[in-house]
Amino acid sequence: MKMKERVRLGVIGLGERGKVLLEGALLPMYDMDVEVCAVCDAYEDRIAHAKELIKEKTGKEVFGATNYREVLAMELDAVIISTAWEAHVEIALSAMKAGKYVGLEVGGVFAMEDCWRLVRTSEETGIPCMMLENCCYGKRELMVLNMVKKGVFGDVIYCEGGYCHDLREEVVMGEENRHYRLRHYIHRNCDNYPTHELGPIAKILNINNGNRLMTLTSMATKAKSIHEYVSEKKGEESKLAQTAFHQGDVVKTIIQCANGELITLTLDTTLPRTYSRSFTVRGTKAGYWEDNDSIFLDGKHNEYEFKQKEIWNNAIDYEEEYLHPLWRDFQVQGGHDGLDWMVIRAFVESIKAGVQTPIDVYDTAVWMAVSLLSEQSIAMGGAVQPIPDFTRGYWMNRKDIPKQKYELHDIYEV
Repeated sequence: MKMKERVRLGVIGLGERGKVLLEGALLPMYDMDVEVCAVCDAYEDRIAHAKELIKEKTGKEVFGATNYREVLAMELDAVIISTAWEAHVEIALSAMKAGKYVGLEVGGVFAMEDCWRLVRTSEETGIPCMMLENCCYGKRELMVLNMVKKGVFGDVIYCEGGYCHDLREEVVMGEENRHYRLRHYIHRNCDNYPTHELGPIAKILNINNGNRLMTLTSMATKAKSIHEYVSEKKGEESKLAQTAFHQGDVVKTIIQCANGELITLTLDTTLPRTYSRSFTVRGTKAGYWEDNDSIFLDGKHNEYEFKQKEIWNNAIDYEEEYLHPLWRDFQVQGGHDGLDWMVIRAFVESIKAGVQTPIDVYDTAVWMAVSLLSEQSIAMGGAVQPIPDFTRGYWMNRKDIPKQKYELHDIYEV
């Protein structure tokens, strides 16, 4: 198949996330191979701002609409969906039916049937649906993946990850900034944002390709911090201070895998703290801890068992040998320290080649399902929840994964 020279895209959802992708990745790729031909949002001012940005970069006027179906009716190769979480699935389904590759921003689902609908529609149309989980392309996440594939970690036994990010201001200013997170923190109690940590771990553990997620159990603390923050910032008598928030300050989720590995996920977004994804991988021969950027190799670092600070921040020493090929000559650009650029390039390169995306619809479905299942588990006092096998057994013997440099199941030279 002949490679497509340029990719024509539509961006649906122009809030903060959509704007960051547009400015930091999509528009800078105009000189390479990407054309943003249409933009869409429920708010006219966001559409106008996006059109201005595009015209400033390309000199072209592009189509703008408040109805996403008008964008899907255009001759486009793909759409990027960066709307509020609850709108993701319906737009993605319509886009696949319209023959457009789907780049779906991160978020969970509210009904398990929505995951199945994504899977069935992608299978029936043959159109890929890729969650744009940028953390899968993190420098350390990919380096550890490379080390695991090279056998440095031995058998991986246990992984941890978290979305540990003080979002109190973003949540509390939801009405002013027209941000969807506020209503979720009021009405839900779950791991509402599990994919930043789960995505890279799932690829390391070969989920949906020789392994799968089996069950999970979740527990949540009380919801206290947001009310205190609102009362301090907006006053005890403000409407929001009188609102009951259901989202627990900290949520812990434990996942069991088919091959026996255990994963712990943490949502920690309403207590004061520094940012961390708490990325941790433990194997029979080595371990990695993001919070002090350290690698422990059995037989080499054992003497430091009681002097851990001696090896803190030593991961940089292993970059020369184990840095992932994608990061060897990468000059960081775009948002989130280059992660946005990486994940958009992975999406675009798949479209150009006409092949499956590195994060496919099965990955997308099972990662999104974690939010709903954690919500159900918490509501039932931590009851174990079975995780559906969206591949329907296909994970045991997959042979359809294309060999490309952005692939996350194996390492290919750039």
